[in-house]
Amino acid sequence: MADSAKPTILFTNDDGIRSPGLWAAVAAFRGVGRLLVTAPREQQSGMGRSMPHYSEGRIHPYTPPGDFGDCLAYAVDGTPAQAVQHAVLELAERQHPALLVSGINYGENTGNGVTISGTVGAALEGASLGIRSIAVSLQTTTDLHLSHSEDVDFRPAATWTRHFGDWLISHALPDDVDVLKIDVPWSATETTDWRLTRLSRRRVYFPTRPERLTLSDPAKLGYRYHADPDLAEPDSDVYALLHDGLISVTPISLDLTSRTDMFRLRQILLGSQAYGA
Repeated sequence: MADSAKPTILFTNDDGIRSPGLWAAVAAFRGVGRLLVTAPREQQSGMGRSMPHYSEGRIHPYTPPGDFGDCLAYAVDGTPAQAVQHAVLELAERQHPALLVSGINYGENTGNGVTISGTVGAALEGASLGIRSIAVSLQTTTDLHLSHSEDVDFRPAATWTRHFGDWLISHALPDDVDVLKIDVPWSATETTDWRLTRLSRRRVYFPTRPERLTLSDPAKLGYRYHADPDLAEPDSDVYALLHDGLISVTPISLDLTSRTDMFRLRQILLGSQAYGA
């Protein structure tokens, strides 16, 4: 196959260019095509789809930590979403990526907090630029979320990343599906079942109050796991992953419009205007 005929597969994450989870995903696609890794230079968890004006945007060539075949890698001074933009605008050499893989993230991204996730944010940015995109996260304990721990086995999650990535390369997503969000349980194997899920309205990680003596003292917000999967919607990502131990595959749309009855909502709003309710 000529190089020009090989698909370009773009990889990014929010844990940073040195993350073993990122390179486990890249390794899963060795030999599939031209592999382009464009990830934040530093840890960028929790950045969502943000585009801060203070990001400098410097791009640094990065040597992959092993033989990944036809692979180029760059570390970007910016957020995950900005890394995607730099890849498309400057690094893809005019070949539109056939697939964007965001992850594999340390820690699941489920429930109503997914808009905080830089893993999901990067995939949404790729989708907005016309790239078929997946966001992959592996359930871990909270103490590993900001780590690059070598004790985490990403191999099963990488297998499923390749499985869904192969499908996306050769199939168009249906209308109103822009990203596949894939969450893999800690105990998953290559034979673990998966379930198509919806995004739960429940929150899994709650913010914690900073500890300080005065408001002018420096203090960072934290978070803690606080979820009862039994109470989650049975068809949701939270229930599938955290209650049933299944791989959750959630279709996400760029259209954030509520699926409410527009006629009824209009009548309610008109009524509230008319009667001052």
